[in-house]
Amino acid sequence: QVQLVESGGGMVQAGGSLRLSCAASGSIFTFNTMAWYRQAPGKQRELVARITSGNYTNYADSVKGRFTVSRDNAKSTVYLHMNRLKPEDTGVYYCNYLSRIGNYWGQGTLVTVSS
Repeated sequence: QVQLVESGGGMVQAGGSLRLSCAASGSIFTFNTMAWYRQAPGKQRELVARITSGNYTNYADSVKGRFTVSRDNAKSTVYLHMNRLKPEDTGVYYCNYLSRIGNYWGQGTLVTVSS
């Protein structure tokens, strides 16, 4: 089992910045992918960004150039640095951990961007 604890959500004005953190604990496997997804009201959950244990990253087109995903393997923590936030970035952001052990989700943290 893997437990994920997210933090860093909140309310910010458009153009502002936030940093999300997700700490993993439990049966951490060396080779894994950690990711951030988000779900806006009335919409499906979508991938925002992901990063492998080898630091390969990919991003949703809507956040490229504004968001940066990073990780600290020693702390089993993944971060999402969000800059130039837009109202359409509003939603619940979920951390995801994927390895050969399984696929795990955090409880979600709410990000609200006001115009």
